[in-house]
Amino acid sequence: MRILIVANHNKGKYSTFVTEQVESTKKFGVVAEYFGVHGKGVSGYLSNLPALRAKIKEFHPDLIHAHYGLCGLLANLQRMVPVVTTYHGSDIHSKGKNLFYSSVSIRLSALNIFVSNRLLIQSGYHGKKKCVIPCGVDTKIFYPIAQEEARKQLGWELDKKYVLFAGAFDNEVKNSGLAKAATALVDGAELMELRGYTRDQVCLAMNAANCLLLTSHREGSPLVVKEAMACGTPVVSVDVGDVISITKGAEGCYIASRDAHDVAECLQKALAFQGKTDGMQQIFIKKFNKEQIAEQVVEAYQKLLK
Repeated sequence: MRILIVANHNKGKYSTFVTEQVESTKKFGVVAEYFGVHGKGVSGYLSNLPALRAKIKEFHPDLIHAHYGLCGLLANLQRMVPVVTTYHGSDIHSKGKNLFYSSVSIRLSALNIFVSNRLLIQSGYHGKKKCVIPCGVDTKIFYPIAQEEARKQLGWELDKKYVLFAGAFDNEVKNSGLAKAATALVDGAELMELRGYTRDQVCLAMNAANCLLLTSHREGSPLVVKEAMACGTPVVSVDVGDVISITKGAEGCYIASRDAHDVAECLQKALAFQGKTDGMQQIFIKKFNKEQIAEQVVEAYQKLLK
């Protein structure tokens, strides 16, 4: 099975969750190549069409798998090869032009994959060409490490209460204002920014922290929550994306309202949690491991080709 991946390449690389999924599908017999989209806005994306057509003629894919709605729109402007489009969040819940272009992509795509059921509902799509498949966590990169060892490697103090913020402070969507206000209500807690780390260092930071805190205004299916769970780290989150279903039944996971005092109360519970959670076990039970997700993606390909 030959799959051409169409994804944004403006930063000189593809999103990690895209490449990890592609590499995992190769274990199921998929032969994949990439087409990197360069440019901004709809005109910038659509200017890639001649090069995309040339790549199709060179590679002869059975399917095209586009990531995000605007890439899906581009991929569907050729009608030689069926298109699968995955919608990750901002292409739907940002509304406006993003939702409009995604809606066109949804109508044209042979199959639409939404990373959460909430995102599917927000898209307004009621047709049959759909399924829900979240992004999977790489449990070879994210796994439990002793907190003391992780702190030593990062140079963090051993006796502090660290709350790891799920993103960069200056990312408006992540809503760091709420996170800072809530953490300030917890004596001795220090909020750490998740920024500038390698993937391996992110694993260390998650294991070094007492808990992960997610306060985003919008999310699709936040991979960072699954990664923290795989590390056995408690999680505090507002109700966003599919966090409730991800964390349901898992130890040390707390859902808060968007009130700073309520978030602070949940942080207190997370900070009081002793040892590692059963998050890794939950990842496999709920089939969030990247190989389990890749199998679902390949099954969707096979069903479409039949």
